Amino acid sequence: MSPGVRIPPLLLLLVVLHTAVLPQFRLFGVTADLLLLVAVAGGLAGGPEQGASLGFGCGLLADCFLQTPFGLSALAFCLVGWFVGVFQTRVLHAVWWIPVLTAAFATAAGTMLFVVVGAVVGQDHLISSRLPVILAVTALWSAILVTPVVRLVRWALMDEGGRRGLVLR
Repeated sequence: MSPGVRIPPLLLLLVVLHTAVLPQFRLFGVTADLLLLVAVAGGLAGGPEQGASLGFGCGLLADCFLQTPFGLSALAFCLVGWFVGVFQTRVLHAVWWIPVLTAAFATAAGTMLFVVVGAVVGQDHLISSRLPVILAVTALWSAILVTPVVRLVRWALMDEGGRRGLVLR
């Protein structure tokens, strides 16, 4: 089975989890941003191109459920996936905690990027006094969930020969 066949149902499953299941698990009123984590996992598992592609796709799906300008999440998630992919190609993965810290930092950075770009395009309501709590909790959720999400994304990106396949070509 090719990545083109595996990725759409995986994204559908993750959107359902993101919108229907994860909101039931809140810490300080904040839930995990699973779709941003998939962009991060795409960068970790597949490099910059796959991270950007998955980030863009996940961002478009996230934008369907938000009342912000359409494409804002897609832009932020695409950039985060690409930067994580560039970072992971330059860092050795000899220890287990590097992807965990990378996911936590990238999720906080991606959330902040979303807020800053949103503020630039007139979405001032995204800036709030709760922003530090939101950044910390989403980073914590990503650190907890990164290992299974990276495994899922790695499986989805594999082609028939067991190599990383192309995402959206």
